[in-house]
Amino acid sequence: MSVEYKVISIGTLSCNSFWNETAELRTPHATTTLIVSGSKNILVDPALPPQVLDARLFERAGIKNKDITDVFLTTFRAAHRGALGAYDTANWYIHETEKHHVRHFFEERYRHTQDEPEVRKIIAEDLALLDRCQPAPEKLEEHVEIFPSPGASAGCCGLLLTPPVGAIVIAGDAVINTDYLEHGKVWDDCFDIKQAQQSLEDILEVADVIIPGHDNLIPLLGKML
Repeated sequence: MSVEYKVISIGTLSCNSFWNETAELRTPHATTTLIVSGSKNILVDPALPPQVLDARLFERAGIKNKDITDVFLTTFRAAHRGALGAYDTANWYIHETEKHHVRHFFEERYRHTQDEPEVRKIIAEDLALLDRCQPAPEKLEEHVEIFPSPGASAGCCGLLLTPPVGAIVIAGDAVINTDYLEHGKVWDDCFDIKQAQQSLEDILEVADVIIPGHDNLIPLLGKML
């Protein structure tokens, strides 16, 4: 059984310093990728609103939101999960470290917002989503393994796909976009910059193709020749 993948939606940043931008100019959202392996339709980082992503899935892969069997989040950042609630019949996965760290962050914030009921409501909703996320197993499916890449966030974790030819890493925010990769730079708002730099090195050592957090796929041409 082989594995297939397809970028469903190309992500973007709110502000790209490589374009000489200094303020937030657009709504950020992550790149969304579909993995098909056997009977599994695994959606990685469902970032766009549900109706928009439903249309993109049909345009790009001929399936709909209801056909997704599993969702994998490379991080729990809001820009990576805009449509998460739409996949209520799917299994949701996230790296255990990310889940633990995010839960602690939300619980601390909740305790310090006693006089802000609207903020508390949002935090409670996010915690409910987080609770539904299961710790990701080492393998989601044949030829689909987790690829822990901490640094951009505490438990940032990509996926390693191993079809018959080449290796594909769905990197999430461990690789932001082409500009950052070409400059050997990790994300400006990293949780741990040293960890992020090591994770970037690990990805470059393994991958023939990278699907970054906020850009189209990047073939590493020197490794593919």
